[in-house]
Amino acid sequence: MAMTTPPPAGSLPAGGTAPDMAADSASGMLAGTGTAHAGVRVAPARPRGLLRRGFEVFAENKPALAGLGVMAFMILFCFVGPLVYRTDQVHTNLNDVLCTPSARHLLGCDDVGYDVLGRLMIGGQTSLEVGVAAAFVSVLFGTLYGAISGFLGGIADAVMMRIVDAGLSLPPIVVTIILSVIFHPSPLVMIFIIAVFYWLSVARLIRGETLALRSREYVQSVRVLGGGKRRAIVRHILPNAIGTIIVQATFAIADSILLLSALGFLGLGVQAPATDWGSMLSGGLNYLQSSQSYWWLIYPPGVAIILVCISFNFIGDALRDAFETRLQRR
Repeated sequence: MAMTTPPPAGSLPAGGTAPDMAADSASGMLAGTGTAHAGVRVAPARPRGLLRRGFEVFAENKPALAGLGVMAFMILFCFVGPLVYRTDQVHTNLNDVLCTPSARHLLGCDDVGYDVLGRLMIGGQTSLEVGVAAAFVSVLFGTLYGAISGFLGGIADAVMMRIVDAGLSLPPIVVTIILSVIFHPSPLVMIFIIAVFYWLSVARLIRGETLALRSREYVQSVRVLGGGKRRAIVRHILPNAIGTIIVQATFAIADSILLLSALGFLGLGVQAPATDWGSMLSGGLNYLQSSQSYWWLIYPPGVAIILVCISFNFIGDALRDAFETRLQRR
């Protein structure tokens, strides 16, 4: 009579087989990964917040990250650089007229003896300050104007939009040139000259956004509960249009810097001893046809204008994608 040898103790559970052990092991692995099995309920993972998803979308945009790096460098260069690289940008020095780059003047001097590198920093301060301030004024006024027009609707909306249409029908560059000739073009005046027409396009954009938002249920409930129009605009419409407002503000900064540079290039920018990148570029072009190459008068301000404007456009594109909820779905 043949005798069977029992399995070693502890190798198999009582009444269990090898397939049963494999199934139990798999169920344990599933339970460890958070999957419901054998009656075990695992809480679902919390969805990512809107701010986190927007940050992830923005972080995936490599040109926008490069643009942020460029802007951080330009801000340090323009506002911290003069504290390290000190130059006299008030008094002219005829002994250094058109001197070539050297250890004393890293980017040489211009046609009246100003150090070009120091002047590039001072001009960057003016360009960035005027660009940001003009964008802020135009976006603020245009946002309020467009939100009120879109929310009121009817005759008020028609009249307010006809004013915007009349303003948009005028050539902006011609009107800004006329205003620059009439008024003394100080940095403060340049802010309002640029903003006086840029707010029109902002108002039209925000008005369209308001028309889409005013029919939402939460806005209608404010009216039903007796809330005023001011509360509906300030507490509900504008916060929900904040994405569009921020994106438009980044584009407005780039456009304002370009417009200021164009006016400075035409000789209608801020007056000396103050300067901006457009005025520096205009002064350098006077020596473009010279037999000697004065590249340090042309390339630095031109490259600075291009880098700053492209960086703001890249940042604006990334912000638009980050605030677009349909592009945040993964």
